[in-house]
Amino acid sequence: MSRSVLAAAAAAVSPPHAPAFPMSLGALRTELLSGLTVALALVPEAVAFAFVAGVHPMVGLHAAFMVGLITALIGGRPGMISGATGALAVVMVSLVADHGVEYLFATVILMGLIQIAAGVLRLGKFIRLVPHPVMLGFVNGLAIVIGLAQLEHFRIAGPDGAHHWMAGGTLALMLALTAATMAVIWVMPRITRAVPAPLAGIAVVAALVIGFGIEVPRVGDLASIRGSLPEFGIPSVPVTFGTLRIILPYAVILAAIGLIESLLTLNLVGEITGKRGGASQECVAQGVANTVTGFFGGMGGCAMIGQSMINVTSGGRTRVAAVAAALFLLSFILFAAPLIEQVPVAALVGVMLMVVIGTFAWQSFRVLLRVPRTDAVVIVLVTAVTVATDLATAVVAGVIISALAYAWQNARRIHARVTVGEDGARVYAVEGPLFFGSAAGFAELFAPEADPERVVVDFAQSRVADQSALAAIEALAARYDALGKTLVLRHLSRDCHQLLQRAGQLMEDSADDPDYALAADYTVRGGLFGGH
Repeated sequence: MSRSVLAAAAAAVSPPHAPAFPMSLGALRTELLSGLTVALALVPEAVAFAFVAGVHPMVGLHAAFMVGLITALIGGRPGMISGATGALAVVMVSLVADHGVEYLFATVILMGLIQIAAGVLRLGKFIRLVPHPVMLGFVNGLAIVIGLAQLEHFRIAGPDGAHHWMAGGTLALMLALTAATMAVIWVMPRITRAVPAPLAGIAVVAALVIGFGIEVPRVGDLASIRGSLPEFGIPSVPVTFGTLRIILPYAVILAAIGLIESLLTLNLVGEITGKRGGASQECVAQGVANTVTGFFGGMGGCAMIGQSMINVTSGGRTRVAAVAAALFLLSFILFAAPLIEQVPVAALVGVMLMVVIGTFAWQSFRVLLRVPRTDAVVIVLVTAVTVATDLATAVVAGVIISALAYAWQNARRIHARVTVGEDGARVYAVEGPLFFGSAAGFAELFAPEADPERVVVDFAQSRVADQSALAAIEALAARYDALGKTLVLRHLSRDCHQLLQRAGQLMEDSADDPDYALAADYTVRGGLFGGH
């Protein structure tokens, strides 16, 4: 590994804004209470997302602890909370079902290595290219995916071992307890915010179920929860190219989803706390966290928008709150496992459905009627693709369509004002960018057969952007040259001049232009791009 790569990695990992110590006792108390609140809210969600992924609840809890602790220590944005998430869990389902949990651990390790590479290469900055319609589609699609995953909890194993939909009294109890959990979560913030509403909902419903001995599925019925420290282990998978072919596609998708969700959360927290930067450092932190977690039997994770908002709104602004949340969560794992086993599944379903309601961007229905048609299509498309495939594919598709729409709109802007110069030359004052989208329209602006012997193309209000633009200029020059006429370029900006000069198309004809500090008129050298 070269020194430059090592230096880049070190720069990415080193925290640029470490909190000043010692902090006041009041600030420390606020940070610790914020961390405790987040930890209490993490427990039900980590277990629920483990169910979504089809793994043991401890796999989710270990991931929430380890990912949360490591990203808290070296992450790019103090105040962010990371852990097991539904966006990753829904992708893991097929991998676990087809190949088993050991392949999941190997995939999480490879996922982390990919994320570290993305951070070292400074790829995090490209998150700024994600337009707002794509973000709306991403949020809506993620909410729908989590909601659909909850339906599986309304299926129970029959005498034949097959899963069937609940019916009769069991279904009624399940629905009633789910609704009760959601009602508590809705009412609790209106009474007090001292206890996280999801935890209150679970506590109330669990107390009803345990106190009255109500027979409904509980966490302990799905899997035995054993509170213990994560144990180091190398995934039990063959070290072959066959294994790599299995885990690499999942690792790439999970790495992309994790980074996208983490960087979107980073931007959101940054807007609230007034801090910027840290994208590449966050990529490295997420990668280190997932690599380590894979070796300790965790399902991996990424930043959690909901928990990050809980932390920030509770007063958590430094790394202390996020570290405290991870350590509090570990204490729950070691000492509160018997209690978690008694939690009714209906309570977890209720929590997740409230997460769905809170995550879905309901204002997008109103937005669809007010934004340009292309943006509305992007919102719907990203939502649908997220549900049908995965988050990474959806975001990439949305960005591509948004970029193409932008290119088309700019392509339609190109036009020219035609005047006659003092020397009798016809001057085409081009307006609008000249690039691959507008190259065809640019060619249609000219009439070589009707033009005089000398034609000037004035680029004072235009820019030459890419190879398609160079080819269009060359083709236009060839048309005039075939008729024995001269085509010259005028008022090239500095960047356009450099692009054309590098391509070897410019032949200087006249004196410097005082406005641009570049030669005013140029003829064009043809035959460089094939003339097609």
